[in-house]
Amino acid sequence: MKKTFTLTHPKIKLPRLFEAVKSDIRKYMKRERRKELPAGVDFWDFTCKFGATEDTAQPVHPAELSKRIDEAEKQQLTSFYVEVLATPGYRQKKPAPVPPVT
Repeated sequence: MKKTFTLTHPKIKLPRLFEAVKSDIRKYMKRERRKELPAGVDFWDFTCKFGATEDTAQPVHPAELSKRIDEAEKQQLTSFYVEVLATPGYRQKKPAPVPPVT
């Protein structure tokens, strides 16, 4: 999903528009997670970008996307760019714990 959300509407109030954007992003991520995984892939990971425009968008962790949208609401932005792309994710093994030296 690569989209510039415009937050101006004659009848819908601004807080409702921000909630609708968050809902669209959550719905997209949920839909992508339901897709079948390719062979050798453990899970669907997401690469996200957020910014006032497409050119100024910075990489963001998916968990921070909602916080960035809240910040945009506080700044009263009339539009912003969000990019959420599904990528294959691979689990990494944790290193074995080192026994304490006595």
